[in-house]
Amino acid sequence: MADWWRGSVTYQIYPRSFQDSNGDGIGDLPGITSRLDYLQWLGVDAVWVSPIFPSPMADFGYDVSDYTGIEPIFGTLADFDRFVAEAHARGLRVILDWVPNHSSDQHPWFIESRSSRDHPKRDWYYWKDAKQDGSPPNNWQSEFGGPAWTWDETTGQYYYHAYLPQQPDLNWRNPAVQAAMLHTLRFWLDRGVDGFRVDALRQMMKDPQWRDNPPKPDVAPDLGPDTQAMPVYSADHADNDHVVWMIREVVDEYNDRLLIGELYLPYERLMRYYGTAGRGMHMPTNMHLIRTAWDAGQIAALIDRYEGALPDGGWPNWVLGNHDRPRIASRIGAAQARVAAMLLLTLRGTPTLYYGDEIGMRDGLIPPERVRDPWGLRSGNPHLGRDPERTPMQWDASLNAGFCPADVEPWLPIPDDATVNNAANQQADTGSVLSLYRQLITLRRREPAFQIGRYRPRGADGDILAYEREHDGRRLLIVLNLSANPRAWFPPDDPPLGRVILSTLLSRADDHVAGSIELAPDEGVVVELS
Repeated sequence: MADWWRGSVTYQIYPRSFQDSNGDGIGDLPGITSRLDYLQWLGVDAVWVSPIFPSPMADFGYDVSDYTGIEPIFGTLADFDRFVAEAHARGLRVILDWVPNHSSDQHPWFIESRSSRDHPKRDWYYWKDAKQDGSPPNNWQSEFGGPAWTWDETTGQYYYHAYLPQQPDLNWRNPAVQAAMLHTLRFWLDRGVDGFRVDALRQMMKDPQWRDNPPKPDVAPDLGPDTQAMPVYSADHADNDHVVWMIREVVDEYNDRLLIGELYLPYERLMRYYGTAGRGMHMPTNMHLIRTAWDAGQIAALIDRYEGALPDGGWPNWVLGNHDRPRIASRIGAAQARVAAMLLLTLRGTPTLYYGDEIGMRDGLIPPERVRDPWGLRSGNPHLGRDPERTPMQWDASLNAGFCPADVEPWLPIPDDATVNNAANQQADTGSVLSLYRQLITLRRREPAFQIGRYRPRGADGDILAYEREHDGRRLLIVLNLSANPRAWFPPDDPPLGRVILSTLLSRADDHVAGSIELAPDEGVVVELS
């Protein structure tokens, strides 16, 4: 089906944390394959797998040392091929995380590049002389803190890295780099991959004059350089458009393939990544719901701004969590996480679920000696790291939650609530958050109004958010109570008549609605309008 992704639900897997199959405490490809029946039961349509390429793991796979291989801790190419075949046999699409902005410093390309100023691969990366005082070439800062330049003693120059020093940026202005990286796309497309999530897309092209980033207005100078400069020249460069077009051109050589761009950008800058005339990302990622306060007015305004900014033909997408941000249940609480599930799966556009959110997993508590994330280690503050949202999937009540054998230490500690809060328990409980997710996904699959229908705001009144989805005359009303208190919704116009077809609670199915809607604490409802 053309544009299969428009009506789909995507499920993100962090491979280290999904299922360990060989008893080393780290999740792997055979482990993911063994859990595909669960994903098919849940009802999702596509599986996005975070990086599984060979890597020294300085940033857990986002530092790639071979773009056409599989990291041994995750398995082999044969394991990957079996995973793709088994996913496709269940009607599941496979999306890979592709990391084109930077490689590992252990990639053969960079090893050659740093070996000599005269090496043919020298300009595959960004090398610059120091300033006269020996300082870095400009004031650009790493996303992980500190200067984005590292001095190389061997050749007496600095190299640029938007992230860790172990992640040097590739020079996408070099045609040889372009050809080599586009070849890696074809490698995976030829193996049956259905699409890519393109990591760090906004950093790919830099100001060719390497100008200092300008200072932020009204920032106290004692807060340090990381907070003082705006990334005007180091990110979201206009030349990114050409890179996006090259990537899209390759993907379009294959049928029905998808491009998702990772982009933390304001809406007015995000929209250009859709491109024109089919030359952009199918879906530049909309991360704003993760960062928006859990407030009906703010969420309604966010949806309106996003819908209003979309270009003609631009397809929306939504996420509530990912491997870089605290989990939704930790941000707003377990009760409201059920309401958030209804929001995510009834908005217009393609939703992405983060593994474990469907069972209400919360951020884990990571003792200082178990911190693994380089962000937390570099900062000296474990609370700044991303380990809490990456803890192993909680499959059952056994020791280590069914993620790995009981006598093996998992790579991150299993949260204490796993003995109660796990997939096995929730599959047997019709009132669980997992059962709610499955019902929502089933309803979404059944209703074209949710897959491709129009969105109509019905207002945000205090703690109540309301909107409609409509397709071919069928109207579905969604009313969400974003508070822990009972609330009533009195629409100012067009009073609803119909019946409740789904509630985040168990007691409301088939309730008739006439004129107003009474909502219990932490309740959301879907109403079939007459």
